[in-house]
Amino acid sequence: MWCIPKLNEEYIKRMEDVLRIYKKPLNSSEPVVCLDEKPLVLHGEVRALIQTKSGSIRKRDSEYKRMGTANAFIAVLPKIGIRHVQVTARRTAKDFAEFLSKIANKYRSAKRIHLIMDNLNTHKEKSLIDRYGKERGQKIWRRFKVHYTPPHGSWLNMAELELSVMSRQAIGKFRFSDIDLIDKHLSSWSIARNKIKAKIDWTFTAKDARKIFKYEPVKFI
Repeated sequence: MWCIPKLNEEYIKRMEDVLRIYKKPLNSSEPVVCLDEKPLVLHGEVRALIQTKSGSIRKRDSEYKRMGTANAFIAVLPKIGIRHVQVTARRTAKDFAEFLSKIANKYRSAKRIHLIMDNLNTHKEKSLIDRYGKERGQKIWRRFKVHYTPPHGSWLNMAELELSVMSRQAIGKFRFSDIDLIDKHLSSWSIARNKIKAKIDWTFTAKDARKIFKYEPVKFI
């Protein structure tokens, strides 16, 4: 359950901004992309899987060994039913910049890309400039119209929903001992999801928010 510690003006403006973008009809020249990231723990088997006879289910020992950590970036276009996943060793500004550049290249024909994400310290233009230099970094960043979710407002980011699906469907109780293995596994999962164009049906609106949280509408300039 998400908690909202303080419903101040900043929270309301950011919330309504995101909800306003979600309500817009699908426009191929201005796609909406929700971005998030998830820490991953790598596990290795201590004992080989056991299969008693042909056709039987292989059994796995409950013991495992830690093989380090990784990070998964995900960008989902909820109204189109497309998602992009990339696994990295760490979650640094450089990793974020490279993933964002990848998204920009995917939608080169778009006039503008609406980007929904948390306001983390790495989710800034500086990350792009540090990685690609001022000219190219600013050029990539300006491809996006950034809409930050408010503090404690991650529930407004539809990428959170897709990460939940990924955790259940693609990770579950599997054990991945290295980054390449989990990267290939999540890539296969995203390809399968994209093939069926699994969309996210977001129904919560600014009108609903005003009714639940009992506040007056805000004006956008």
